[in-house]
Amino acid sequence: MQSIESNALEPTKAELRGLSGAARLLRLIPVYGLVMLTVGLILLFSVLLPDTFPTMLNLRSILADKAIIAILSLAAMIPMVTGKIDLTVGYGIVLWHILVISLQVAGVPWPIACILILFAGAFVGFLNGLLVEVAKIDSFIATLGTGTVIYALALWHTGGRQVVAQLEPGFYKLSTTFVFGLPITAYYVLALAILLWLLLEYLPLGRYMYAIGANAKAATLNGIPVARYTMLAFMASGALSALAGVLLASKLRIGQASVGLEFLLPALVGAFLGSTTIKPGRVNVWGTIIGVIILAVGISGIQQFGGSFWVEPMFNGVTLLVAIGIAGLAQRRKAAVQFGVTQAAAPEAPPAPKSSET
Repeated sequence: MQSIESNALEPTKAELRGLSGAARLLRLIPVYGLVMLTVGLILLFSVLLPDTFPTMLNLRSILADKAIIAILSLAAMIPMVTGKIDLTVGYGIVLWHILVISLQVAGVPWPIACILILFAGAFVGFLNGLLVEVAKIDSFIATLGTGTVIYALALWHTGGRQVVAQLEPGFYKLSTTFVFGLPITAYYVLALAILLWLLLEYLPLGRYMYAIGANAKAATLNGIPVARYTMLAFMASGALSALAGVLLASKLRIGQASVGLEFLLPALVGAFLGSTTIKPGRVNVWGTIIGVIILAVGISGIQQFGGSFWVEPMFNGVTLLVAIGIAGLAQRRKAAVQFGVTQAAAPEAPPAPKSSET
Protein backbone atom coordinates (compact mmCIF):
# COMPACT_ATOMS: atom_id res chain seq x y z
CA MET A 1 0.00 0.00 0.00
CA GLN A 2 3.00 2.32 0.23
CA SER A 3 3.59 4.75 -2.63
CA ILE A 4 6.91 6.13 -1.41
CA GLU A 5 9.53 4.34 0.62
CA SER A 6 11.65 6.27 3.09
CA ASN A 7 15.28 5.24 3.48
CA ALA A 8 18.05 7.73 4.18
CA LEU A 9 21.31 7.47 2.24
CA GLU A 10 23.30 10.28 3.84
CA PRO A 11 26.69 9.15 5.11
CA THR A 12 27.15 8.74 8.83
CA LYS A 13 29.83 10.58 10.83
CA ALA A 14 31.62 7.30 11.46
CA GLU A 15 31.70 6.58 7.73
CA LEU A 16 33.13 10.03 6.89
CA ARG A 17 35.70 9.86 9.68
CA GLY A 18 37.69 7.14 7.98
CA LEU A 19 37.82 8.80 4.54
CA SER A 20 40.41 11.11 3.03
CA GLY A 21 39.50 14.66 1.98
CA ALA A 22 38.89 13.77 -1.67
CA ALA A 23 36.97 10.61 -0.83
CA ARG A 24 34.87 12.53 1.68
CA LEU A 25 34.02 15.13 -0.96
CA LEU A 26 33.00 12.43 -3.43
CA ARG A 27 30.81 10.83 -0.76
CA LEU A 28 29.10 14.16 -0.04
CA ILE A 29 28.42 15.06 -3.69
CA PRO A 30 25.29 12.84 -3.90
CA VAL A 31 24.05 14.47 -0.69
CA TYR A 32 24.59 18.10 -1.68
CA GLY A 33 24.78 17.75 -5.46
CA LEU A 34 21.43 19.49 -6.02
CA VAL A 35 22.52 22.35 -3.76
CA MET A 36 25.72 22.72 -5.79
CA LEU A 37 23.71 22.63 -9.01
CA THR A 38 21.39 25.35 -7.69
CA VAL A 39 24.33 27.61 -6.81
CA GLY A 40 25.89 26.86 -10.20
CA LEU A 41 22.70 27.85 -12.06
CA ILE A 42 22.45 31.09 -10.09
CA LEU A 43 26.04 31.98 -10.95
CA LEU A 44 25.60 30.97 -14.60
CA PHE A 45 22.46 33.05 -15.15
CA SER A 46 23.98 35.95 -13.22
CA VAL A 47 26.93 36.00 -15.63
CA LEU A 48 24.86 35.50 -18.78
CA LEU A 49 22.06 37.88 -17.74
CA PRO A 50 23.80 40.50 -15.56
CA ASP A 51 21.17 43.20 -16.16
CA THR A 52 18.06 41.20 -15.30
CA PHE A 53 18.79 38.05 -13.28
CA PRO A 54 20.93 39.14 -10.27
CA THR A 55 18.56 41.97 -9.33
CA MET A 56 16.29 42.63 -6.37
CA LEU A 57 13.33 42.92 -8.74
CA ASN A 58 13.94 39.40 -10.05
CA LEU A 59 14.40 38.04 -6.52
CA ARG A 60 11.11 39.57 -5.42
CA SER A 61 9.37 38.17 -8.50
CA ILE A 62 10.69 34.66 -7.88
CA LEU A 63 9.77 34.69 -4.19
CA ALA A 64 6.29 36.05 -4.84
CA ASP A 65 5.56 33.62 -7.68
CA LYS A 66 6.94 30.44 -6.10
CA ALA A 67 5.88 30.87 -2.47
CA ILE A 68 2.54 29.15 -3.08
CA ILE A 69 4.26 26.28 -4.90
CA ALA A 70 6.70 25.96 -1.99
CA ILE A 71 3.81 25.68 0.49
CA LEU A 72 2.13 23.05 -1.67
CA SER A 73 5.41 21.13 -1.96
CA LEU A 74 5.71 21.10 1.82
CA ALA A 75 2.09 19.94 1.99
CA ALA A 76 2.78 17.09 -0.45
CA MET A 77 5.97 16.21 1.42
CA ILE A 78 4.24 15.43 4.74
CA PRO A 79 2.28 12.34 3.57
CA MET A 80 5.36 11.24 1.62
CA VAL A 81 7.20 10.95 4.93
CA THR A 82 4.74 8.21 5.90
CA GLY A 83 5.03 6.55 2.49
CA LYS A 84 1.90 8.04 0.89
CA ILE A 85 1.07 10.48 -1.91
CA ASP A 86 -1.53 13.25 -1.64
CA LEU A 87 -2.74 14.57 -4.98
CA THR A 88 -5.46 16.73 -3.43
CA VAL A 89 -2.88 19.46 -2.79
CA GLY A 90 -3.28 20.47 -6.43
CA TYR A 91 -7.05 20.06 -6.64
CA GLY A 92 -7.87 21.47 -3.20
CA ILE A 93 -6.26 24.83 -3.87
CA VAL A 94 -8.82 25.35 -6.66
CA LEU A 95 -11.78 25.02 -4.29
CA TRP A 96 -10.20 26.74 -1.28
CA HIS A 97 -9.26 29.96 -3.07
CA ILE A 98 -12.81 30.19 -4.43
CA LEU A 99 -14.54 29.45 -1.12
CA VAL A 100 -12.52 31.93 0.94
CA ILE A 101 -13.76 34.69 -1.38
CA SER A 102 -17.32 33.34 -1.47
CA LEU A 103 -17.51 33.28 2.33
CA GLN A 104 -16.49 36.93 2.48
CA VAL A 105 -19.09 37.78 -0.14
CA ALA A 106 -21.65 36.07 2.11
CA GLY A 107 -20.68 38.42 4.94
CA VAL A 108 -18.18 36.31 6.89
CA PRO A 109 -15.23 38.42 8.21
CA TRP A 110 -12.05 37.55 6.39
CA PRO A 111 -10.13 36.17 9.43
CA ILE A 112 -13.04 33.81 10.22
CA ALA A 113 -13.28 32.82 6.54
CA CYS A 114 -9.58 31.95 6.45
CA ILE A 115 -9.84 29.85 9.62
CA LEU A 116 -12.89 27.99 8.27
CA ILE A 117 -11.01 27.18 5.07
CA LEU A 118 -8.04 25.83 7.04
CA PHE A 119 -10.39 23.54 9.00
CA ALA A 120 -12.07 22.46 5.76
CA GLY A 121 -8.69 21.53 4.28
CA ALA A 122 -7.82 19.52 7.38
CA PHE A 123 -11.20 17.75 7.18
CA VAL A 124 -10.56 16.71 3.58
CA GLY A 125 -7.19 15.39 4.74
CA PHE A 126 -9.02 13.43 7.44
CA LEU A 127 -11.26 11.88 4.77
CA ASN A 128 -8.18 10.95 2.74
CA GLY A 129 -6.72 9.29 5.81
CA LEU A 130 -9.89 7.26 6.29
CA LEU A 131 -9.83 6.10 2.69
CA VAL A 132 -6.19 5.07 2.92
CA GLU A 133 -6.01 3.57 6.41
CA VAL A 134 -9.57 2.31 7.01
CA ALA A 135 -10.81 1.51 3.50
CA LYS A 136 -7.28 0.38 2.52
CA ILE A 137 -7.32 2.21 -0.82
CA ASP A 138 -3.94 3.07 -2.34
CA SER A 139 -3.10 6.69 -1.54
CA PHE A 140 -2.59 7.61 -5.20
CA ILE A 141 -6.04 6.34 -6.19
CA ALA A 142 -7.78 7.64 -3.06
CA THR A 143 -6.44 11.19 -3.31
CA LEU A 144 -6.94 11.29 -7.08
CA GLY A 145 -10.60 10.43 -6.53
CA THR A 146 -11.00 12.92 -3.69
CA GLY A 147 -9.25 15.61 -5.67
CA THR A 148 -11.47 15.06 -8.69
CA VAL A 149 -14.56 15.40 -6.49
CA ILE A 150 -13.19 18.62 -4.99
CA TYR A 151 -12.52 20.01 -8.45
CA ALA A 152 -16.04 19.11 -9.55
CA LEU A 153 -17.43 20.94 -6.52
CA ALA A 154 -15.42 24.02 -7.52
CA LEU A 155 -16.88 23.89 -11.04
CA TRP A 156 -20.41 23.43 -9.64
CA HIS A 157 -20.04 26.28 -7.18
CA THR A 158 -18.78 28.79 -9.74
CA GLY A 159 -20.82 27.56 -12.70
CA GLY A 160 -17.76 28.21 -14.83
CA ARG A 161 -17.75 31.90 -13.91
CA GLN A 162 -15.34 34.06 -11.94
CA VAL A 163 -16.05 34.96 -8.32
CA VAL A 164 -15.24 38.66 -8.06
CA ALA A 165 -15.79 40.96 -5.08
CA GLN A 166 -14.33 43.99 -3.34
CA LEU A 167 -12.76 42.48 -0.22
CA GLU A 168 -11.23 43.93 2.92
CA PRO A 169 -7.73 45.47 2.54
CA GLY A 170 -6.48 43.29 5.39
CA PHE A 171 -7.16 40.18 3.33
CA TYR A 172 -5.14 41.52 0.40
CA LYS A 173 -2.25 42.35 2.72
CA LEU A 174 -1.81 38.64 3.47
CA SER A 175 0.13 38.38 0.19
CA THR A 176 0.96 41.93 -0.89
CA THR A 177 2.88 43.12 2.20
CA PHE A 178 6.64 43.50 1.94
CA VAL A 179 8.96 43.00 4.91
CA PHE A 180 12.57 44.23 4.60
CA GLY A 181 12.03 44.56 0.86
CA LEU A 182 10.85 40.96 0.36
CA PRO A 183 7.28 39.63 -0.03
CA ILE A 184 5.75 38.39 3.19
CA THR A 185 4.81 35.08 1.56
CA ALA A 186 8.52 34.17 1.56
CA TYR A 187 8.54 34.53 5.34
CA TYR A 188 5.49 32.25 5.55
CA VAL A 189 7.44 29.58 3.68
CA LEU A 190 10.50 30.03 5.90
CA ALA A 191 8.42 29.79 9.09
CA LEU A 192 6.62 26.66 7.87
CA ALA A 193 9.90 25.05 6.80
CA ILE A 194 11.51 25.67 10.19
CA LEU A 195 8.43 24.36 12.03
CA LEU A 196 8.22 21.18 9.94
CA TRP A 197 11.98 20.65 10.22
CA LEU A 198 11.82 20.80 14.00
CA LEU A 199 8.80 18.49 14.13
CA LEU A 200 10.21 15.88 11.77
CA GLU A 201 13.85 15.87 12.83
CA TYR A 202 13.82 16.53 16.57
CA LEU A 203 10.51 15.25 17.96
CA PRO A 204 9.16 11.70 18.39
CA LEU A 205 6.35 12.64 15.98
CA GLY A 206 8.82 12.93 13.12
CA ARG A 207 10.71 9.75 14.02
CA TYR A 208 7.44 7.82 14.14
CA MET A 209 6.37 9.15 10.75
CA TYR A 210 9.72 8.30 9.15
CA ALA A 211 9.53 4.83 10.70
CA ILE A 212 6.09 4.35 9.15
CA GLY A 213 7.40 5.45 5.76
CA ALA A 214 10.36 3.07 5.98
CA ASN A 215 8.35 0.00 7.05
CA ALA A 216 4.77 0.31 8.25
CA LYS A 217 4.58 -3.31 9.43
CA ALA A 218 7.73 -2.96 11.51
CA ALA A 219 6.41 0.31 12.93
CA THR A 220 3.20 -1.44 13.97
CA LEU A 221 5.14 -4.23 15.65
CA ASN A 222 7.06 -1.59 17.60
CA GLY A 223 3.84 -0.12 18.96
CA ILE A 224 3.54 2.93 16.70
CA PRO A 225 -0.12 3.74 15.86
CA VAL A 226 0.35 3.80 12.09
CA ALA A 227 -3.22 4.77 11.19
CA ARG A 228 -3.24 7.71 13.61
CA TYR A 229 0.00 9.25 12.36
CA THR A 230 -0.84 8.66 8.70
CA MET A 231 -4.19 10.39 9.11
CA LEU A 232 -2.45 13.22 10.94
CA ALA A 233 -0.07 13.60 7.99
CA PHE A 234 -2.98 13.86 5.55
CA MET A 235 -4.73 16.41 7.77
CA ALA A 236 -1.60 18.57 7.95
CA SER A 237 -1.24 18.32 4.18
CA GLY A 238 -4.86 19.39 3.69
CA ALA A 239 -4.47 22.36 6.04
CA LEU A 240 -1.34 23.57 4.22
CA SER A 241 -3.05 23.25 0.83
CA ALA A 242 -5.93 25.32 2.23
CA LEU A 243 -3.41 27.94 3.39
CA ALA A 244 -2.00 28.04 -0.13
CA GLY A 245 -5.55 28.57 -1.44
CA VAL A 246 -6.09 31.50 0.93
CA LEU A 247 -2.86 33.14 -0.21
CA LEU A 248 -3.72 32.52 -3.86
CA ALA A 249 -7.09 34.25 -3.40
CA SER A 250 -5.39 37.16 -1.64
CA LYS A 251 -2.95 37.47 -4.52
CA LEU A 252 -5.37 37.07 -7.46
CA ARG A 253 -8.36 38.83 -5.80
CA ILE A 254 -10.71 36.63 -7.83
CA GLY A 255 -11.84 33.01 -7.69
CA GLN A 256 -11.80 30.88 -10.80
CA ALA A 257 -12.03 27.10 -11.24
CA SER A 258 -9.50 27.13 -14.07
CA VAL A 259 -6.78 28.45 -11.74
CA GLY A 260 -4.81 26.19 -9.40
CA LEU A 261 -4.37 22.87 -11.17
CA GLU A 262 -1.15 24.12 -12.76
CA PHE A 263 0.43 24.10 -9.29
CA LEU A 264 0.11 20.32 -8.84
CA LEU A 265 3.00 19.23 -11.05
CA PRO A 266 5.65 21.69 -9.75
CA ALA A 267 4.56 20.97 -6.16
CA LEU A 268 5.12 17.24 -6.66
CA VAL A 269 8.39 17.91 -8.49
CA GLY A 270 9.65 19.96 -5.54
CA ALA A 271 8.72 17.21 -3.07
CA PHE A 272 10.30 14.46 -5.18
CA LEU A 273 13.46 16.51 -5.72
CA GLY A 274 13.58 16.92 -1.96
CA SER A 275 14.18 13.18 -1.63
CA THR A 276 17.37 13.43 -3.71
CA THR A 277 19.33 15.97 -1.66
CA ILE A 278 20.30 16.85 1.94
CA LYS A 279 19.01 13.45 3.07
CA PRO A 280 18.93 11.52 -0.22
CA GLY A 281 16.65 8.52 -0.20
CA ARG A 282 13.94 10.10 1.95
CA VAL A 283 11.85 13.25 1.66
CA ASN A 284 12.94 16.10 3.90
CA VAL A 285 12.08 19.74 4.47
CA TRP A 286 15.23 21.51 3.28
CA GLY A 287 15.59 19.19 0.32
CA THR A 288 12.05 20.14 -0.71
CA ILE A 289 12.89 23.84 -0.40
CA ILE A 290 16.01 23.31 -2.54
CA GLY A 291 13.86 21.46 -5.09
CA VAL A 292 11.49 24.42 -5.37
CA ILE A 293 14.41 26.88 -5.59
CA ILE A 294 16.08 25.04 -8.46
CA LEU A 295 12.76 24.98 -10.33
CA ALA A 296 12.29 28.70 -9.76
CA VAL A 297 15.86 29.58 -10.77
CA GLY A 298 15.87 27.36 -13.85
CA ILE A 299 12.52 28.56 -15.17
CA SER A 300 13.30 32.23 -14.47
CA GLY A 301 16.65 32.03 -16.25
CA ILE A 302 15.26 30.20 -19.27
CA GLN A 303 12.34 32.61 -19.62
CA GLN A 304 14.68 35.59 -19.49
CA PHE A 305 16.54 34.05 -22.39
CA GLY A 306 13.29 34.26 -24.35
CA GLY A 307 11.83 30.83 -23.69
CA SER A 308 8.30 30.24 -24.97
CA PHE A 309 5.19 29.63 -22.87
CA TRP A 310 5.68 25.85 -23.03
CA VAL A 311 9.12 26.00 -21.37
CA GLU A 312 7.80 25.92 -17.79
CA PRO A 313 5.64 22.75 -18.08
CA MET A 314 8.38 21.08 -20.13
CA PHE A 315 11.00 21.93 -17.51
CA ASN A 316 8.74 20.71 -14.69
CA GLY A 317 7.94 17.43 -16.45
CA VAL A 318 11.54 16.61 -17.33
CA THR A 319 12.71 17.52 -13.85
CA LEU A 320 10.05 15.25 -12.32
CA LEU A 321 11.24 12.31 -14.42
CA VAL A 322 14.85 13.01 -13.46
CA ALA A 323 13.91 13.29 -9.78
CA ILE A 324 12.02 9.99 -9.79
CA GLY A 325 14.90 8.33 -11.63
CA ILE A 326 17.43 9.59 -9.11
CA ALA A 327 15.21 8.52 -6.22
CA GLY A 328 14.83 5.04 -7.72
CA LEU A 329 18.58 4.76 -8.25
CA ALA A 330 19.17 5.82 -4.66
CA GLN A 331 16.76 3.15 -3.41
CA ARG A 332 18.51 0.45 -5.45
CA ARG A 333 21.88 1.63 -4.18
CA LYS A 334 20.61 1.52 -0.61
CA ALA A 335 19.32 -2.03 -1.12
CA ALA A 336 22.65 -3.10 -2.65
CA VAL A 337 24.61 -1.61 0.24
CA GLN A 338 22.37 -3.27 2.82
CA PHE A 339 22.66 -6.61 1.01
CA GLY A 340 26.45 -6.31 0.90
CA VAL A 341 26.61 -5.51 4.59
CA THR A 342 24.36 -8.45 5.39
CA GLN A 343 26.48 -10.79 3.30
CA ALA A 344 29.69 -9.56 4.92
CA ALA A 345 28.26 -9.93 8.41
CA ALA A 346 26.88 -13.41 7.85
CA PRO A 347 29.03 -16.02 9.61
CA GLU A 348 30.62 -18.69 7.52
CA ALA A 349 29.00 -22.07 7.71
CA PRO A 350 31.05 -24.54 9.76
CA PRO A 351 32.72 -27.31 7.74
CA ALA A 352 30.87 -30.59 7.59
CA PRO A 353 32.21 -33.18 10.04
CA LYS A 354 34.34 -35.86 8.46
CA SER A 355 32.97 -39.34 8.68
CA SER A 356 35.27 -41.79 10.46
CA GLU A 357 36.14 -44.95 8.64
CA THR A 358 35.62 -48.16 10.47
